[in-house]
Amino acid sequence: MAAKKRSKAKASKRTPASSARATPRPAKLAKAAPRKAASGKAASAPEPASPRAKKAKKKASAKPAAAKKVSATALRPPAPAKASAPTSVPTLAEGDKAPSFELPDHAGGTVSSESLAGHPYVLYFYPKDDTPGCTTQACGFRDSIADFEGAGVRVLGVSPDSVASHQRFAGKYGLPFTLLSDAERSLASAYGVWALKKLYGRESMGIVRSTFLVDGEGVIRKVWRGVRVNGHVAEVQAAAARLA
Repeated sequence: MAAKKRSKAKASKRTPASSARATPRPAKLAKAAPRKAASGKAASAPEPASPRAKKAKKKASAKPAAAKKVSATALRPPAPAKASAPTSVPTLAEGDKAPSFELPDHAGGTVSSESLAGHPYVLYFYPKDDTPGCTTQACGFRDSIADFEGAGVRVLGVSPDSVASHQRFAGKYGLPFTLLSDAERSLASAYGVWALKKLYGRESMGIVRSTFLVDGEGVIRKVWRGVRVNGHVAEVQAAAARLA
């Protein structure tokens, strides 16, 4: 009986000890929980920035916007100068002195204003060889050449076409008068007929069909600008006859 009591006493002593050993484990878990919560709080809520740091950040973010504005202004293309070509074109009127010139002709020679001194002449500017309007006009002067020669007036056609082009044009239609090659548009510019033209809403530089009647003194007696081909040669021939 005494032995049984001792064993019971030992068992009762073990039970509290074992339970006492088990109780600290929840205490460790309880201590670990606040650490996680603290670490999680530190990660999710950063330390608030000072007013000076906020001001610096705001200034730094504003700088790229200003730079972008400047670069956009610098890259903006300049406005096109639409009226520059017409304002530089001289305007010759009746009574003005005819500009001097020296140009190659379709026969392989050269014609100058000096070589024409003392003789009246017709100088007609046209856009291009062997085109419908220009061909009609050239053939009109061809058919009336006897009337011009009777009045002692020489006919000269002028365009930017080459000498070779003029040779083909004159040969194809049997043109009995001189064609001058103004490849650099120097004479056309001097007479103000190389100008800005508008066709079907598009603007481009070109020859404005025009005719000038110059007397033996080198003075412009009659001017036709923006010529319409039909009936034009008859008007020029009538004016040339009055010079005789």
